[in-house]
Parts: sequence; structure tokens; C-alpha cells
Amino acid sequence: MLHSENYTTLLFDLDDTLYESSTGIWQAIRERIGLYMHIRLGLDWETIPTLRANLFNTYGTTLRGLIALYDVDPQDYLDFVHDIPMQDYLKPDPQLGKMLSTYPQKKVIFTNADRNHAYRVLKALEILPLFEKIIDIHDIDPHCKPMPEAFSKAVSLAESDPARCIMLDDSQSNLATARSLGMGTIRVGSTQLSWDYDECIPRIQDLPDVFSSNGHNGG
Repeated sequence: MLHSENYTTLLFDLDDTLYESSTGIWQAIRERIGLYMHIRLGLDWETIPTLRANLFNTYGTTLRGLIALYDVDPQDYLDFVHDIPMQDYLKPDPQLGKMLSTYPQKKVIFTNADRNHAYRVLKALEILPLFEKIIDIHDIDPHCKPMPEAFSKAVSLAESDPARCIMLDDSQSNLATARSLGMGTIRVGSTQLSWDYDECIPRIQDLPDVFSSNGHNGG
């Protein structure tokens, strides 16, 4: 259990963290990434999956790899791959908003996506007013999660201190970096404990199970 009185800032990843992976959003975005690589760069469909995986593993995001190898325009890429009908995937979640509002800590989005995509997700869930700031891929350029430099920049932009922050993310590698910097860490979308993070929860709605509110279980 992480105790709320020890923390002043909650850093939330966006995709597959504030909503469940079963929504299909990331599958739709992955398809748009492949389409971008085919249409904009003229790459063969057969080569795209392997190249995309290699770029992600080497550069942290497909975008950073495409910038390095193909000099793509970052905003053109981000606009293209996030051009999905968000209302088809997400619905308002009043219970999520109610739960998050019980925590007085500063709430900040920290994402490898861009601000416009974050706005669309938060608006669809109807939780946008709960977040004080969005730290996006442009803000941490030229770095990205899970690079330590990206986390250091995010903490600075959040006007906080690593030891006073909790990172909530679905990515084990992102959380490993956060923990190495002294942050509290909660993996969302998993029930598998690891040395890479402090706690894990199946869904963001389960946050009260591992994060106390005012010194008590938030449930």
C-alpha cells in the first residue's frame, strides 16, 4: 500500500492506463501507424510490422525511429495515427472521475502521445477537468518514455520532486525507470507483481486497493 500523505503529484500515463486495453484503441492506432508507413513512406506491407517493432525497441517510439531514418514530420505523423473516432471506443466514466477526485494530489498526464490525443481521450471519459497539466511527446522532446531524461523533464514540468510523485502506467519498462528515479510506481492492467514497480492493479478503477486516501484505504 502506498500512502497518500507521502505524495503530492500523481503522474498518469494515458493509453491503456486510463482506459482498459480491451477498448481496441491501441489496435486502431497501430493500424493507422502501418497505414502511415505504407502511404506516406511507400513501404511494403510485408516489411512494416517488423520495421515498426524494431523502431519501437530501438528508439522508444515508432515516431522517433521514423524521424531518425525517414525525417518524417512529427505532427503529420501524430495527427494521422491518432485520427480515429474516439466516441466509438470510449464512453463517459462517472465512477472513474468520482474516484480520482477523492485524491487531492496534483494530477498530471505524462504520455508519449501528443496533447490533442490526450485531450480527446480525457474528454471522451469526461475527466479532463481533473487534470492540471498534460505533458506530451513534444514537451519531452527529443526524449520519450522510458528514457530517464523524459521522466526528469516531466517531473520538472509538473513542478514536483521524484520522491513525491507516483507514476501510474501500463508499461513495465516505464515503471522501472520511474522507480529507479525514486518515484512511487503502480502498474495498471496487471496482476503480476515485479521488482520493477511497487504495486499493480487490474484497472485504474482499482486504485483505492493500493493507494490510501488520507491515510486510509480509498475504497
